[in-house]
Amino acid sequence: MENSAYSDHTPMMQQYLRIKAEHPHELVFYRMGDFYELFFDDAKKAARLLDITLTQRGKSAGEPIAMAGIPYHAAENYIGRLIRQGESVVVCEQVGEPGAQKGPMERQVARIVTPGTVSDEAFLDERRDTLLAAVCQQRGLWGLATLDMAGGRFRLQVIATEELLQAELARLSPAELLYPEDAGWKDLLAEQRGLRPRMPWHFEADSAYRQLCQQFAVHDLKGFGCDDLPAAITAAGALLGYARETQRSALPHLRGIQVENTRDILQMDVATRRNLEITQNVHGETQATLASVVDQTRSPMGSRLLRRWLHQPLRAHDVLRQRQQAIAELIEERGWDSVGDWLAEAGDGERILARVALRTARPRDLTRLRELLHLLPALNGWLQPRQALRLQALTAAIRPFPALALTLQRALVDTPPVVLRDGGVLADGFDAELDELRGISANAGDYLLALEAQERERSGIAGLKIGYNRVSGYYFELSRSQAEQAPAHFIRRQTLKNAERYITPELKAFEDKALSASARALAREKQLYEQLLDTILDDLQPLQQLTEALAELDVLTCLAERADTLDWVCPALGSEPGLVIRAGRHPVVERMITQPFTANDLHLDPQRRMLVITGPNMGGKSTYMRQAALIVLLAHIGSHVPADAARIGPVDRIFTRIGSSDDLASGRSTFMVEMTEAANILHNATPDSLVIMDEIGRGTSTFDGLSLAWAAAAWLARERRALTLFATHYFELTALADQLDGVANVHLSAAEHDGRVVFLHSVKDGPASQSYGLAVAQLAGIPAAVIDAARDKLRQLETQSVSLRLSEHDSTPAAGMPAATAAAATDTTGHDNTASRRRGRMPETAVTHQPDLFATRSPSDVELCLRDVDPDQLSPRDAHALLYRLKTLL
Repeated sequence: MENSAYSDHTPMMQQYLRIKAEHPHELVFYRMGDFYELFFDDAKKAARLLDITLTQRGKSAGEPIAMAGIPYHAAENYIGRLIRQGESVVVCEQVGEPGAQKGPMERQVARIVTPGTVSDEAFLDERRDTLLAAVCQQRGLWGLATLDMAGGRFRLQVIATEELLQAELARLSPAELLYPEDAGWKDLLAEQRGLRPRMPWHFEADSAYRQLCQQFAVHDLKGFGCDDLPAAITAAGALLGYARETQRSALPHLRGIQVENTRDILQMDVATRRNLEITQNVHGETQATLASVVDQTRSPMGSRLLRRWLHQPLRAHDVLRQRQQAIAELIEERGWDSVGDWLAEAGDGERILARVALRTARPRDLTRLRELLHLLPALNGWLQPRQALRLQALTAAIRPFPALALTLQRALVDTPPVVLRDGGVLADGFDAELDELRGISANAGDYLLALEAQERERSGIAGLKIGYNRVSGYYFELSRSQAEQAPAHFIRRQTLKNAERYITPELKAFEDKALSASARALAREKQLYEQLLDTILDDLQPLQQLTEALAELDVLTCLAERADTLDWVCPALGSEPGLVIRAGRHPVVERMITQPFTANDLHLDPQRRMLVITGPNMGGKSTYMRQAALIVLLAHIGSHVPADAARIGPVDRIFTRIGSSDDLASGRSTFMVEMTEAANILHNATPDSLVIMDEIGRGTSTFDGLSLAWAAAAWLARERRALTLFATHYFELTALADQLDGVANVHLSAAEHDGRVVFLHSVKDGPASQSYGLAVAQLAGIPAAVIDAARDKLRQLETQSVSLRLSEHDSTPAAGMPAATAAAATDTTGHDNTASRRRGRMPETAVTHQPDLFATRSPSDVELCLRDVDPDQLSPRDAHALLYRLKTLL
């Protein structure tokens, strides 16, 4: 904007408005003396978000200036609060000397703090990664790049479908997500937090390629395996440009980029991550989650790595077996006892190194790094005899750095101040010049007394004394009567009414040193501190490898302790399809309850791919299914699992459809959400997928829901052939075991005693004989009169022979379900032998002699087609055409 646009404003506000125009979407912290001030709309917004006072002071362009301020020494706390609310902050510092220039003191942007690029310890959750992400689309493919600024991890990937993109964004949960502001697909990101639209030219492919090559000092990107991934490179270039823009510094800790391949990962979609409560429960809290049970890591960087493993389980069995071997050896050696204390003292070396690289490391960061380096000889010595291949690899990275450790030991005081601003960080004896400057400041009084005594003795003038003022500096003062006795080397500096003031070459030399000694000492200390950071950066790459190895050792040690303490077993990973678990347990529920957990077996293989699970509410169906998924997940991070034995074949994805939730903001009811999640499973499950479906069809009428549940189960069993656990209250679905290969019935057992239900939580073969709905309702506190009325109605229904016929329904596929599935649900007709099969008790005869609810009641299209055909009259060509027609009808 031209200067004339600001001509109505004061010079200081003109300077502010120019800076604000460059950062319209961020809150500008404008340094004025001991405060950061915010003006106009920024002030109003900050006052609301931070609960600080909003004032008006003066006018600019004839309008009152809204104003809010915070003390500069407390800025970190306020910035942290804004960052956690998703805001970004521009910090403007004074760069000129007071009175050294005309007009207002010059100010410049010192740093930009955004939710995705923060590295300061105060702004970060130590147990969670804070990620910056960028996404773009080219030639029908999605490019996704992520950067952990505080950890130095830079990754990219290409994604083929919207569904997989949504799953990856759910896994990564970036704090900021960059995308081209002209993207026609931006609605796809509507539910993402921290959206940052960027001008389209930030996503220019050639520029992105050049930026990445420049950052990594390479000719091309072939060495990183991403040279032929233009969409991902474009996203990574946009991300790198944003990181440079916000940090206002080089990014030396970004030394390479890693390509992620979704084929190497056991995939889980958004609903599955939510339903399995991996790191967050359904209430958005961290209690009662898988991570809360598993995470006994001793360092923040280990905790973050464990969470990455839990959200990114691997399919590579060779990598998993190496982790299993390492855990087994750590269990045998009780490694968590020996290694745990060392790892606890290691702190968060990963993020410390990132701050060193960004030149934002504070003195206590360096002392923590010093403590980490002191641990390495003992830790390396303990690791040396280990035999597991993964532990040997970690041993090579966890090596001592004696020279750097000695430098940090010599350089830093034991307990430095929090910030370098006032000095006192570097130890005495580290630098001779700094020691001299400190000595001058500290010993100035003693030196002046000694010099004063020396001159008195030499001159014989008893009244001679040394003085100081800000105008004249240091001086010797004599009374007017003593002035004639002044020594020859005294040089007159000032004449007063009753006294004369003198300077000597020795006093002048001391003055030059003393008056600037403190400032020079602080400047020298800051210079030495920067040199110390450079010394650390010389070893940055091996130090980063060290912290990565420490984090992994922490995770493996944690998993060893969990396996030993919780009595978990190492699962066998095989190439044969199937899932066999003996005495499996739910890792979270087992820790949350006080009574003993009832363990259960699970057997799925190519001949037994689907279990239809029946039983009462609260009987344990959901727990049984989720524990299977969690055991599979744990096995795919290399962990032991809660069971007596487990054999797990290839698994490419875990799908879950559990619980009821709506999305009313997007106009989706509970049933619509259920059908959308079911449609995703029915479209994308494979024979290697583990599918968990709980109570499909509850959100609509009995017949609609029953039809959809039957059709979905049949589709999974017949077409997808996935390893499936299908829980239902529709007893009619138990007939699938007689109709389809690979389907079996199991149920959760319960018993009634004195009119009350007792849940046994034990899985038995065969379908359930009762639903215990009224007993569960009684446990829930339904009034006794209502329960009695329900029992009377149930008896009435059980005495009636009800012949029900499924009505015809609209054949339009629901919520994206496969058309064949929806059609099967819509076209199904049949009889139900009693209403009680759906609502209450199920007669024993119904279990073994249940009529086929879905048997065809009228001639099918195939039968109608064949009815009038005379085979003897068909030519070979006509027979061939008829065969194709029959195939189409089927």
